[in-house]
Amino acid sequence: MDNDNSAGKLIFSVIILIILLVTLSFVTFTLVYSIVSVDNNIFRTGSVSIDLNGGDPIIEAEDSNFAPGMTIEETFYIQNDSSYSVYYKLYFRNLSGDMADVIDVTIYNGDEILYEGKPSDLTEDKVKAANDELRINERRELKIVFVFPEEAGNLIDPMFTFDLCADATQTKNNPEKLFD
Repeated sequence: MDNDNSAGKLIFSVIILIILLVTLSFVTFTLVYSIVSVDNNIFRTGSVSIDLNGGDPIIEAEDSNFAPGMTIEETFYIQNDSSYSVYYKLYFRNLSGDMADVIDVTIYNGDEILYEGKPSDLTEDKVKAANDELRINERRELKIVFVFPEEAGNLIDPMFTFDLCADATQTKNNPEKLFD
C-alpha cells in the first residue's frame, strides 16, 4: 500500500510538472511575441543640410576697412537642402578682437529682425532659433548690418575676425525648436 501511495504522488508530481512547463512555455511565447511583433511600421531616415552663402565669406577683404561711425551692410543667403523643413539659428564662432564687444550687429530677413546685439552676445550658446522654419529647398536672402559706434573711438584694436555659422534641426518629430 505504501508503494501505491508513492506511485500516486509521483504521477501527481509529473502531471503538475507538465502543467507548469506548458504554462511557462505559453507565457514565454506570449512575452517574446509581444516584444518582437512590430506590424505595419515604416521607418524613413532624413537628412539635415544647410547651405550658408555657399561657404563664401560674408565680408570680403576689400570691404573690411571699418572706422568709428561707419556702417557695413552685406547680403547673404541660407538655403535648406534637407529632406524636411528645419528650424535654424545663425550665430558667431571663433571671435577674436576687441570689436566683438563693441560692434552692433543686426541680421534681417526682409524687414524682420532675426538677431541683434554684439557679436559676443550672438554666440552658439546664447542665441535661439529664428522665429520661422525654412521649408525644403527654400532659400532666403538675408542682410547683415555691422555698425561701429562713433563713441567707441580709435582706442580699440581694429582687428576683428569671426565665423558666421548656421545650425538646423528638422521640424518633423521636433514640435519644439531644439535651440531654445
